[in-house]
Amino acid sequence: MVDEHEDAAHGHADRPDYDPANKDLPSGEPPLRSTAPQSEYTSRDVGVGFAVMLVGVAIAFALPIVLV
Repeated sequence: MVDEHEDAAHGHADRPDYDPANKDLPSGEPPLRSTAPQSEYTSRDVGVGFAVMLVGVAIAFALPIVLV
């Protein structure tokens, strides 16, 4: 088995070599995305979530009870 790795073939040609002695962070800006715990949400979002929960509860509990 040959253990060859070609970075250019994987789309990482512009990626610098790893240097454990260099602890500097990249100079690029962080991506413009956010995750749920940091995101703000509105009362409409809460209402939609509650409606989805009610549908899920109806499918999980009410539907089997009605069919038995």
